[in-house]
Amino acid sequence: MPRSLKVRTEYLPQVRKAMWRNGYISQRVFAEVLSISQSTISNFCTGKPVDFSYFTEICEKLALGWRDIADFETPVDTETEIQREGGQQENYYPLSFSSLTSSSLTFSNSLEYPEGQVALTSCFYIERPPIEQRCYNEIHKLGSLIRIKAPQQMGKSSLLVRILHQAEIEGDVTVTVDFQLAEEEFFTNLNSFLRWFCNSVSQELTRDNQELQHKLLQKLDEHWNLTQRIGSMKTCKDYFERYVFPEFKQPFTLSLETVDRLFEYPKIYKDFFSLLRSLHEESKRRDIWKKLRLVIVHSTEAYVPMDINQSPFNVGLSVELPEFTHKQVNDLVKHHQLDWSGTEVEKLMAMVGGHPFLVRLALYKIASKEISLAQLLQTAPTAEGIYSSHLQHQEIILTKQPELRIAMREVVASSSSVLLKTVPRFKLHSMGLVRLQGDEVTPRCELYREYFRNY
Repeated sequence: MPRSLKVRTEYLPQVRKAMWRNGYISQRVFAEVLSISQSTISNFCTGKPVDFSYFTEICEKLALGWRDIADFETPVDTETEIQREGGQQENYYPLSFSSLTSSSLTFSNSLEYPEGQVALTSCFYIERPPIEQRCYNEIHKLGSLIRIKAPQQMGKSSLLVRILHQAEIEGDVTVTVDFQLAEEEFFTNLNSFLRWFCNSVSQELTRDNQELQHKLLQKLDEHWNLTQRIGSMKTCKDYFERYVFPEFKQPFTLSLETVDRLFEYPKIYKDFFSLLRSLHEESKRRDIWKKLRLVIVHSTEAYVPMDINQSPFNVGLSVELPEFTHKQVNDLVKHHQLDWSGTEVEKLMAMVGGHPFLVRLALYKIASKEISLAQLLQTAPTAEGIYSSHLQHQEIILTKQPELRIAMREVVASSSSVLLKTVPRFKLHSMGLVRLQGDEVTPRCELYREYFRNY
């Protein structure tokens, strides 16, 4: 008979937040994605028992640690039945933590396509010490601010979800605002943007308390009239002080994703970053702002069209994600259950370096038996290779930036490092195309050298 688990009552709000954070707007949609009955999802979300395999599968999809949220103490009613797929019902029995075997404590090593966020429970997340621990230590500090920046597909979102998990363990309320979800109309001016921002934070904070949500949004509507007198930046700051913070005793961690979208609107991002910088400084002087912890995530490719040669925001703990080391790639090889020697790892890294996405995509394709390592290496820097979309994306950026295209052509044509001007050097590095060697650069990996030399 199947063993079963249910979510502890105090974690039910976290489950609902996780569903929303992962883009599942309803239980029906989530059930369709997992090919699980909606009644099973409903039972999970309301603290009723579900089959152990479904419980762990749902937790993995929501990036929740199942051991953290499972109720191991409350006995399961042996007379209760779980609705199984296809309408079949089976009895289930109480489950104690001690009854779990070592194999049941380990998630299946089934392959995961390397796309988007790596779930908390996934064996395919590879830590890059000391980055994770530095972030975990920092997020526990009052008034902390963490900036995660890297080129696309380097693991920023996967690190973010782990930082938020640490904050939740400490008892923080966690809120995520993704600027990619803001419609164009909200970027017409700073006033519209900051009002959207206050609305978004308020709704996320009160998602499980409709009465408080109505109260805060009503106060926001009334309070926003002050913008004509004191401006939208001060109005935004005062709104949090007067109405939001007093409603919450515990600290809350606010994560801002896809912040690079703001870089398309210079006036807005400069003022908004100025506001964030001011709030961070306030946390050093005033207790009310100590409860706010910020995590800001953005892609460094966004620097390319900007008239800058340095990061536009330089406060807090800056985290830049490096490539995987040989050992870390080897760990991934093992998780993909490939029987490789060091020679195969060296051949793969000679082509793509330690780029997390490029490495994982290669291992996924090879482990899936879609391609051999020899075939991959032969076709990698061509339009028919598995990296064609990634390479074409980079090529489009260079096409729009003639100065960078010329600089990249010079880099890949040389057999040694090349000295570039400051701006193209900074921007090519921000795109992840080159590796810095003092003031000079070389192609980040052979994949980029061969592809851009040919195209």
